[in-house]
Parts: sequence; C-alpha cells; structure tokens
Amino acid sequence: MNGGPSGFNNAPVTRACVITCALFTVFFGIRGGSSKLSLSYQDLFEFRLWKSILWAFAFSSASELLFGLYLMYYFRLFERQIGSNKYWISIFFSGSVTLILEIIMLSLFKGNLVTSGPYALIFASFVPFYLDIPVLKRFRVLGINFSDKSFIYLAGLQLLLSSWKRSIIPGICGIIAGSLYRLNIFGIRKAKLPDFMASLFSSHSQAPRMTTPNLGRQAVRSYRAPVPSSSIEPSEEAIATLVSMGFDQNAARQALVHARNDVNSATNILLEAHSH
Repeated sequence: MNGGPSGFNNAPVTRACVITCALFTVFFGIRGGSSKLSLSYQDLFEFRLWKSILWAFAFSSASELLFGLYLMYYFRLFERQIGSNKYWISIFFSGSVTLILEIIMLSLFKGNLVTSGPYALIFASFVPFYLDIPVLKRFRVLGINFSDKSFIYLAGLQLLLSSWKRSIIPGICGIIAGSLYRLNIFGIRKAKLPDFMASLFSSHSQAPRMTTPNLGRQAVRSYRAPVPSSSIEPSEEAIATLVSMGFDQNAARQALVHARNDVNSATNILLEAHSH
C-alpha cells in the first residue's frame, strides 16, 4: 500500500514538515539535546516558549524519527485530497488541541514527561486513514489476518510505544484532536488560510480541487495510457470512494481499470493527469 505518487508532488506542507523534523532531530541529536526537548510539568510554569516550539518538530530518538517520517510521508495523501491550505489548518488545529490536552495531562499527573515530535500531525491522520481509506487486500501470515493497511497501523503502534508513557500520551491526544477535526468542531473543516498567506504556496504545489465533475473529465482527456489486455472490472466500492473525492464516475472507472482496482493508484492517475 502506498500513499500516492512518489515524491512530494502536490504536498508542499508535508515536505516542509518532513524536512524540518529531520533537520531538527539530527541537529539536536548531534548535540545530545534531543532527549531534553521532552515537555515536563515544570516547563509549564517557566514559560519556555522556545522549548514548546522545538518540542513539536524534533523526535527524541532515531527509531521515532524513522517511523515518524515514514508515516508523515505516507499521510501526504490527505494533503493531496483536501489541499495545502486546509491541510495547514488541520495541522494547526490538531497541534493546538494536542498541546492543550497534554498540558491538562501534565497538570493532572505532575512530574510526567511528554516526548517531543509531531505526534499531533501523525496520530490525527490515523482518524481519516481508518475511516476513509478502504481495505483492498486481505491475507494471512502464520494464521493471523492482515490487510494492506496493517503495515501503517503497525508503524503507528511502534511509534506510539516507542517511549512508553511519554509517547502514548501525545499519541492518544493526537487521535482525540483528529477526531474533533473530523467532527468539524467550530466548523474547522471549512476554515482556510487568509489569501495573503495562501499566496505563499506556489501554483504548482497546491493540491487540485476535487469538488467538481470537470476534474474527472480533464483527467480522462489527459490520461491516455493503453488499457491492459487483462482488464479487471472495478468494484462499485472503489468507484464510490473516488466519486466521493469529487472525481467523475467514468474517469474513476477508467483509472481503476488501469490501476487494476487499486484506489490509491487510481487516485494518483487522476491527480497526475490533472497536474499536466
């Protein structure tokens, strides 16, 4: 299972987050200070603003960095779906809610530390991943049932348990924040950045709008790959998933034929066709 076309095409926000987290983690890791970025109860009363900012971007260990960057890179598909503008809003909302919840947790359990890193972004993304991304393949290994989504869940579980209590708290807070965003609290899902801030995005880096059928028809005209000789008839569930994203039904069906009924690959075909 993949998160879309390779690279950061139509995902500039994710690219910025991945690069920032990697640089901050390596920089503080070399200086031996990454473990000191963990947020504590004492920090709340000393108003260490610099630490709160760095705490959100630097992982505390190499293993957390590895799994964290992998998940952030995979979840770039959500930026492509809703656009960079709204994706910034979702990150800000999730980060703010997670920070508030963590402050409450630290106040209740004095002395506990909360590990650093963009746990809000990562674990908030598991909410739409669970609800919106369909299971396309199922298989068994040693009698245990798995799906094509299992590897993402396992990577998330590894990250959640990487520092035990210190990482479980921000992980759970991130899931709660993602759920609140999903519930559209205060109409947050309709919020957008002001025009002067949105203009910072280059025209080629903005995710395509997927709210009109014209997008699907443009993709049909742009994508001219030959139809495989052994075509697989797309499932109605897969077609419905793409249509719910705003793609034209005929375009969705055609893309699924080329992608052999893989929803992610079909989405990539439509997005890439639209970007040309």
